[in-house]
Amino acid sequence: MGVDTKSNAVVRKPAAHPNTWVFFGGDFARYNDVKLGLMTHALHYGTAVFEGIRAYWNEKKNQLFLLEAAAHYDRMHRSANVMRMRLPYSTEELVNFTVELLRRNEFKSDVYVRPLLYTSSEEIGVRLHNLDRGFFIYAIPFGNYVEIEGGIRCMVSSWRRVPDQALPARAKITGSYAQAALAKSEAVEGGFDEAIVLSVDGHVSEGSAENLFMLKDGAFITPPVTDDILEGVTRTLLMKVIKDELNLPVVERSIDRTELYTCEELLLCGTGAQISPVIEVDRRPVGNGKVGEFTQELQNIYFGAVRGDTPKYKDWTIPVY
Repeated sequence: MGVDTKSNAVVRKPAAHPNTWVFFGGDFARYNDVKLGLMTHALHYGTAVFEGIRAYWNEKKNQLFLLEAAAHYDRMHRSANVMRMRLPYSTEELVNFTVELLRRNEFKSDVYVRPLLYTSSEEIGVRLHNLDRGFFIYAIPFGNYVEIEGGIRCMVSSWRRVPDQALPARAKITGSYAQAALAKSEAVEGGFDEAIVLSVDGHVSEGSAENLFMLKDGAFITPPVTDDILEGVTRTLLMKVIKDELNLPVVERSIDRTELYTCEELLLCGTGAQISPVIEVDRRPVGNGKVGEFTQELQNIYFGAVRGDTPKYKDWTIPVY
């Protein structure tokens, strides 16, 4: 919807989203049949929690593989508890709803699934208590969130990560992503691909919406959960792959900004970002300025697993069809 500047008339634009199946209010409905009120509390105050879940299409197997859905819904239960909310379904029920949603939409491409638990009361007033909640899941065809092949160029953002004492990073709260948006736009409009955000005390926290690993002195190092990071599902998977497949140690410790300039390899990871090699930080090359050998190997292992091509990691995914 927009405004005709000559007549001040409201001009309705066609819906950009296809009229797919969604899960809303405890049942399946069509996307365009779902309506939210203008006064919905979550829209005004960021009082919602969400997840991002991927499903990968395997053309050769004619199969769609849903990735780590249970781990995401377990985290969503924890996020809800932080915000004094309660998911009305068990993790098992939520996984089943998601599989059914994907089947109904008959997707034959990579897909991004977005479940959201939100404060649905239509009233003015900042608080968490004595309010109604709503829940939905929708899914869309989805490609790469950031570059994953040639590598990306990052800047260390001037915006700091919101500390746990103010807004808990370990919960995926919609309101907290305003900080991520500030950092991302600053980076992209400054000529970079992505932002790396520091904690209030100056340690490396994460990307605008990704966890971070760096290779230094024969070990992969990642910030600890106490440095205001989201406890990432993909981060957990990679920690295991690095130990089991690359035979390298994983160290969780605080990282100084200048270590980003002197490490051998650097990558950002997340369900949306997948595994994105970083080849430059603050106009300084990482290593030789190309995608690192170990990062490339991690990508190969990861994408084989998520597309259902690696029997060893079949427990990561659920075949949808």
